[in-house]
Amino acid sequence: MQQYIIGDNEAGQRFDKYLKKILKEAPDSFIYKMLRKKNIVLNGKKSTGNEKLEKQDIIKIFLADDTFEKFSGQKIHADSQEKQELSEEFIRQYKKAYQSIRGISVIYEDENIIVLNKPVGVLSQKATQNDVSLNEWLLGYLLDKEVISATSLSTFKPSICNRLDRNTSGMVVCGKSLAGSQYMSRIIKEKTLEKYYHCIVPGRVTLQERLTGYLYKDNVSNKVTIYQSLEEIPAKKREKAEYIDTEFHTLQANDKHSLIEVQIFTGKTHQIRAHLASLGHPIIGDSKYGTTTINNAYVSKGVHSQLLHAHRLVFPEAEEERFQNLSGLVLTCTEPKLFEKVLSL
Repeated sequence: MQQYIIGDNEAGQRFDKYLKKILKEAPDSFIYKMLRKKNIVLNGKKSTGNEKLEKQDIIKIFLADDTFEKFSGQKIHADSQEKQELSEEFIRQYKKAYQSIRGISVIYEDENIIVLNKPVGVLSQKATQNDVSLNEWLLGYLLDKEVISATSLSTFKPSICNRLDRNTSGMVVCGKSLAGSQYMSRIIKEKTLEKYYHCIVPGRVTLQERLTGYLYKDNVSNKVTIYQSLEEIPAKKREKAEYIDTEFHTLQANDKHSLIEVQIFTGKTHQIRAHLASLGHPIIGDSKYGTTTINNAYVSKGVHSQLLHAHRLVFPEAEEERFQNLSGLVLTCTEPKLFEKVLSL
């Protein structure tokens, strides 16, 4: 008999989906048959599989050891040792990432989510197999704090919910529990999580407006082009162009540079960087959309990447009891010291 006790990370998902993670080699028909025959029970009772799991729920699976090994993917065969070593290697990578990546700080944390301050130079997610990213740091952090374990990672893996470009700093929201991940995914999709950024552009700029347009991404160059209307987009690109919605507010300005707050209502690739560049105000330090002569002038000041920072998050009013602590929550994250240095020039 195998027994599982549901923790914070697993709560909120359907029982049958949880079982499919444990018995990943079993056909659906087998799982539902075992439920009907009470070979799999929830809190000692027969269940259909569509129940929502809650913390401290107890799952018991009454299967012969060889059957459980077969359907859980743990059956002894030629490559089982290799699989075990691979799993252990991932755990080592997570712990190494937590120890080696510097400058990440926790802005907010509860049982469901964690908000991290990502420094410039750190990937949000892996781009290649050998990369180390904020995602790996997160898992290493949670393993170190004993919030998760190698066993719990087989049924739910915490991860980031929004991404920042490698050379953009600031707040990234991560789901610690399944419920937290689902909630964050929903409010991001519904655009009720307000996201604000600070950036520095050259010259005296006065912007107090909300602008829309269309963004087309060239996957070969990983660069986007902004169009003000659909009619401007070449016909062959029009189908893949994406609508963008951005609001700009100048916070302070002088003849050298301006600090601008940006709110995005659509989160598309390089949206802020490309939208500002299309207006003639590229972000200082932006090698892809910026001006080389201007960027070079700031290198001696320590600017080696775009001065763009995810500064503030405003959470919507929450109806669910579980997320009342997030209801209307406002989080802010101070810009890197380089911002202050540049603004003082």
